Amino acid sequence: MVTNLEELYSVEPPTKLRNKDEKFCPAQTSPFWLWVADRYFYGMPEKRFHGLYYKGAEKFYTQKDPDTPIIMFAPHHNWWDGMMGYVICNRIFKKEIRIMIEELNRFPLIRRGGAFSVNKKSPQASMPAIKYAVDCLGDPNNILYIFPEGIIKPPNHRPLELQTGMTYIAEKAAKKYGKVALMPVAVNYCFLRENVPEILIDFGDIIHLTDDKPNRKEYTEYLGKVLEEHCDKQINNIKTGNLKGYEVLFQTKLRWYRRIEQRLKKIDRRKSGV
Repeated sequence: MVTNLEELYSVEPPTKLRNKDEKFCPAQTSPFWLWVADRYFYGMPEKRFHGLYYKGAEKFYTQKDPDTPIIMFAPHHNWWDGMMGYVICNRIFKKEIRIMIEELNRFPLIRRGGAFSVNKKSPQASMPAIKYAVDCLGDPNNILYIFPEGIIKPPNHRPLELQTGMTYIAEKAAKKYGKVALMPVAVNYCFLRENVPEILIDFGDIIHLTDDKPNRKEYTEYLGKVLEEHCDKQINNIKTGNLKGYEVLFQTKLRWYRRIEQRLKKIDRRKSGV
């Protein structure tokens, strides 16, 4: 079946489009299921991408106190984004992810990896998920990973227009715990010099929100500008080939024909007659 390109993106979230009530489902992790999820969510990128590289991870430890709750927020442009959230939280920072997923009843097993449901049919329908997100932030072993645009947007869509839900969660968490940290995350899937794409992840500077109540609309716009500038900086670095400072999470071995190619490049053609 050929996908209609005009129908790839919708301005309405799925639960609102379907107007269907669904029971709230919290995350349900355990050591065994996290072991299973780790192999699935880490194994798939290894098979599909040449490598995964990240930088700025040290800010997680140097720019906030260990017990300060943290929200990571990123754009949502494709199918891999949720999986990258898992890799970031569980593999890079050795924490458990807590991530909102619409229509979780269609993918119930990902609750075992840290997902919980959200119904965006109305503000009232989304309240159980918001309350649960605030409660999750009380556990220092959790990272709340949010796509604050609320829906999937086309790649590199601008401007980044965030919904106020994340600000509401941060505001409630700051009031409950005294302070909350927010870290922008830029993720890019790109072809560099290999025949398969690679993943670049950049962690931005942490923003602290105290229990002082901000203007929700203005603070949301501010966070949107911070995230957009952070993502644009990553894109500009990629465009100019400025790829210094990245750490390697994984990098696949070259296939046999790529190894031959690399060896051929080392041949001194002036003496080879080529």
